[in-house]
Amino acid sequence: MATALQVQSAPPFATPLGPKSNLAHGRVSKLASSKPEHQEPLKLSGILDELYESEESTPAIGRTYPTLQLRDLIYHEKADELIRELAIIISRRGVVFFKNQDISPEEQKFVTDRLGRLSGKPSSSNLHVHPVYNASRNTKDQVVDGNGTRNTDNEISVISSNINRDLEFTYKSGADEWHTDIAFENVPSDYTSLKVHTQPKTGGDTLWASGYEIYDLMSPTFRKIVENLNGYFFPREFIESTKRHGFDLHAGPRGSPANVGTHLSAVHPLVRTNPITGWKSVYAVGHHFENVEGLSAVESDMIKDYLQNLLIRNHHTQVRHRWSKNDLAIWDNRSTFHAATPDYYALGPRSGVRAVSCGEKPYFDRNSHSRKEQLGEDQLI
Repeated sequence: MATALQVQSAPPFATPLGPKSNLAHGRVSKLASSKPEHQEPLKLSGILDELYESEESTPAIGRTYPTLQLRDLIYHEKADELIRELAIIISRRGVVFFKNQDISPEEQKFVTDRLGRLSGKPSSSNLHVHPVYNASRNTKDQVVDGNGTRNTDNEISVISSNINRDLEFTYKSGADEWHTDIAFENVPSDYTSLKVHTQPKTGGDTLWASGYEIYDLMSPTFRKIVENLNGYFFPREFIESTKRHGFDLHAGPRGSPANVGTHLSAVHPLVRTNPITGWKSVYAVGHHFENVEGLSAVESDMIKDYLQNLLIRNHHTQVRHRWSKNDLAIWDNRSTFHAATPDYYALGPRSGVRAVSCGEKPYFDRNSHSRKEQLGEDQLI
């Protein structure tokens, strides 16, 4: 492992992609692409492993870098090469954890967006503006650090237990928390980053589950069935909250020219191909997944319950992270699900900074493979 990093003296916010203002607020007129800009799965180079130690969390999902500071990657002379490698690792391992990060919200946004750009997301995809969790809803809990600094950036979502409580977004069961970010958008997320700066003394752990592993749990015959189905996604709780509390949803564009309007709904395949790995992943699980298109209500509920139970009842598909102050996680929404643990509301507030990148429109490639088909039983990445 290298003993020193070669760093740039200036932040790399003026990139070949344009100045920072264009990255953050540019409006692209062309329609969102349905596929990423590269055609083949991306290959690891090993450059990040040469610099930093890491450990795998479980066989199926998760990796931790105990000493890596993401700021070091941003200012490294080989920043693009390192961040691209990190994107591939995140897509293969599902979620990656970084301890005690010294990174600003602006730098966090930059890394999150750059992961997608360097791994080939469509040029029309930018950082997402959440229809509810955005800075224009200037509530008292819209803060980005433990010092109370106000959030003024719509591309930052403040994730706060107090905001959730005010909006009545609190679930009694952890099973109800499972979801993948912004699946209700026509162009949903590739990568999400979350840095937690305020945490109760215990509780509030987050769990992630591997969509690759859930796919591999199904029989070959049942895979063929779900591979031919599409799901309807709709964030019912957001719509109900606007009616209860009298606020407007952000009409967009929300990170893509295809993500506009206040009727938040989308149709996506139940199984999608992750373009970075080329692996098949179950995509339709969680509280935004309403129903399976073309089936009766009974048939749809049967498949919904089956996929949800594959996740809930097979804990080897999951990894659990206990947050410490300023921990940061980045995950690939195309092939993971996550859930906060609702066990801490009486113990104190929990708050963090989230940045969400929009990727490509979900698609299923029949020539893609499952994770285990490519890696076998004994290879982790």
